[in-house]
Amino acid sequence: MKTFGAAKGGGAGGGSSGEGDNLVIAFDDNRLLTELFGEHDRNLARIEEGLGVLASSRGNKLVITGKPQARARADRVFRDLYQRLKSGLDVTAGEVDGAIRMSKAPEGEKDAGARGAVIQTKRRVIGARSPAQAAYIDALMNHELVFGIGPAGTGKTYLAVAVAVQMLLQKRVDRIILSRPAVEAGERLGFLPGDLKEKIDPYLRPLYDALYDTLPGEQVVREIESGEIEVAPLAFMRGRTLANSFVILDEAQNTTPVQMKMFLTRLGENSRMAITGDPSQVDLPLGAKSGLRDALEILDGVEGIATVRFSDADVVRHPLVTRVVKAYNAHDRGLLDARGEAWEKK
Repeated sequence: MKTFGAAKGGGAGGGSSGEGDNLVIAFDDNRLLTELFGEHDRNLARIEEGLGVLASSRGNKLVITGKPQARARADRVFRDLYQRLKSGLDVTAGEVDGAIRMSKAPEGEKDAGARGAVIQTKRRVIGARSPAQAAYIDALMNHELVFGIGPAGTGKTYLAVAVAVQMLLQKRVDRIILSRPAVEAGERLGFLPGDLKEKIDPYLRPLYDALYDTLPGEQVVREIESGEIEVAPLAFMRGRTLANSFVILDEAQNTTPVQMKMFLTRLGENSRMAITGDPSQVDLPLGAKSGLRDALEILDGVEGIATVRFSDADVVRHPLVTRVVKAYNAHDRGLLDARGEAWEKK
């Protein structure tokens, strides 16, 4: 059965129909409309605000009013969200925001997102919420070494863990190894209470959070105990060859060039690596060069390596996080411009 139909004459045809400045969409399953529109029509309001349109429901039809481009984007958003509901998946506020973001992408990037940028885990089905996320998922699926670079909240680590979990479930790898630098901002683990694991775990908590969001808790515990999932600080990687593994290095901006080279050379047969980080949040001692920046310079153009760069437009956390990132970026650019002007006056 067709998902969307023409509304003229009250029948269901092959697509949405236009009536003057309106676009009319007919749905074939009224039971899904409450979830599509959201409680108290919250999803409708979110889409109206995000795309600059007006949306009003009439029975099984939705009338979209606005400029032609905005109406076309709204059509795509409602089409994608409705298909998601028909597939048995939820439509959350995050999914709505992601659909809006994807609708504004250039045509080529929209097509990339539609080609299957979806990750299947035991706890949830995860789809791309921005064109950069779609490109990142595609890179993780098809390259042996991927750098995910960008600000907080863009899904770099979460998506890498989700792809690793999917590949483990599909038996494409035998184990997952998650790592990050254990000592950040000059802190010393020796002053923390507890044994080595208790000292290290707080630094690795974001990786655990992503695991528990994609796998049942008891399975995470079981597979950590069996070694199928290993969470370890970067220092523990030295001297190892990581074969048949999906290896993720998080917070890579806090590695030194020596540590980064050591980590990159651990890649073994039938393994994949994802390296994530935000070059704007380096916690190394003043004057020390980030291993992430060093690697991006040295490995630029090397065959088989993919680099996906996220921007503040790709932040998928609370909308306020996007505004915070933009404000900091604007502030940093202002400081750089001021330094440049001061230098020119000398």
